[in-house]
Amino acid sequence: MHLEIVTPEKSLYSGEVTLVQLPGKNGSFEILKNHAPIVSTLEKGVIKLHPVEGEEIFFEVSGGVVECKKNVISVLAES
Repeated sequence: MHLEIVTPEKSLYSGEVTLVQLPGKNGSFEILKNHAPIVSTLEKGVIKLHPVEGEEIFFEVSGGVVECKKNVISVLAES
């Protein structure tokens, strides 16, 4: 899956991942390969991602929006 995390100031991450865990309004949730299309708001919390190669990466956010469609995940985050 391809993941893009951007803030109004800069791009935080762009690359291939196997899993993304996000802080949703009703609790955290994960997106895996072939996830159903989704648009959701994000709350203050931590985004955890597993790159295809390498170790887990964490980003703290204070809110935002995520969209997942056809294995492309776009996160517009407030940092």
